[in-house]
Amino acid sequence: MSTQAHQNAPLVSISDSFDSGNGELVSAEVVMDDECDNKNKIRVKYIIENAGTASYAKAFQGYNTFFSYSPFESATSWKRIETHYDEVNGWLIWNHEGTLGGSSNSVYFAYFPPYTYERHLGLIAKCAASPLCKVHSLGQTLKNREIDCVTVGTGPKICWIIHRQHPGESMAEFYAEGLLSRLLDDWDSVAKKARELYTFNIVPNVNPDGSIAGNLRVNALGSNLNREWAPSSPPGDSDEECKVLYEAPTLERSPEVYHILRHMDQTGCDAFLDIHGDEELPFNFLAGSQGMQNWSKRLEALHGAFLASYERANSDMQAQVSYEPDKPNEGMTNICSNQIALRFDCFSGTLEMPFKELWQKQGWGPERARELGASVLDPLLYICPYLRDNKPFWERLPSEDAYIHPSCEYKSMSHE
Repeated sequence: MSTQAHQNAPLVSISDSFDSGNGELVSAEVVMDDECDNKNKIRVKYIIENAGTASYAKAFQGYNTFFSYSPFESATSWKRIETHYDEVNGWLIWNHEGTLGGSSNSVYFAYFPPYTYERHLGLIAKCAASPLCKVHSLGQTLKNREIDCVTVGTGPKICWIIHRQHPGESMAEFYAEGLLSRLLDDWDSVAKKARELYTFNIVPNVNPDGSIAGNLRVNALGSNLNREWAPSSPPGDSDEECKVLYEAPTLERSPEVYHILRHMDQTGCDAFLDIHGDEELPFNFLAGSQGMQNWSKRLEALHGAFLASYERANSDMQAQVSYEPDKPNEGMTNICSNQIALRFDCFSGTLEMPFKELWQKQGWGPERARELGASVLDPLLYICPYLRDNKPFWERLPSEDAYIHPSCEYKSMSHE
């Protein structure tokens, strides 16, 4: 660790010792603001020197870091600061100016604002206090933390919504908070109708071990839970090639998935969402199960109608941009939403939210993620009558509900 500083610069302490913190100080440059008469301004240049070795380093292009002086008081306290990615050196760089002796001597930086375990427990406590739901544990993680599930509603259709398989994607739990806050609002007519039509099983945080440790994508053992939903085999036709690489899920490596899937097999599933965050695409979007062998006109129509309704309910959602869909019969069955679509022949998708600002919009952060979670009830109500309808219901739907084949190409899109 090295520090470069003005000889009269104050001591600057940099730490990752907070919930979800995960980093190592390599260097810091502290510069006194010589233009300030009282010399109480300092400007610190931060460089993450190994950013180029990150899993999605190219996604740092166009990304701006979050910062806050009071991160645990309000999610709205987080703002963005201009950030530069030096692709040649693999450095992520930003500058921050602070005031000595003021009320904001500490500043926090984050890839996306953290959703702390304390806040998670507070959310669970609020749900437990509501007469409209039941809070229960589906099982325990490798570190013996509970996998909390909130069951809401008495309807005949079963809807599972899980969040934060990838623990660093904290926007997913802000989404869960918005969804649960609305769903448990006794005065909200949409929520009331949703509780009548659906029985919801909502898991706000699948991976609390990874969340506390500050992991981006794995649990306490290093398992990527979104690859643990079925045994995986290598491609090929020979006996040797078709041997199972590993059994999944297992209590030893992925108890989080094991317990959730066991309960899903007991309840069944008519609609499913797996809530994530995406590093590269500056959009909210839904990735479907197009590569599964049971992808059909029914599932395609449900996907299209869900997204069209979601766009009408919340302008932060869109249908044109997503991952390139898998080719027919070429999807990975060990990915969560693919496995659920195949296992239950149901509407299933991976909903992704960005770490970056939304394309040609400003202000994306925790509060907008909460709003997106709250507004998902509208499209779920819209598609509810068609979830198990094997007749050609899509012929009766308006043209704006038609399925749109998405693309990950977006930079040539015009601003509407």
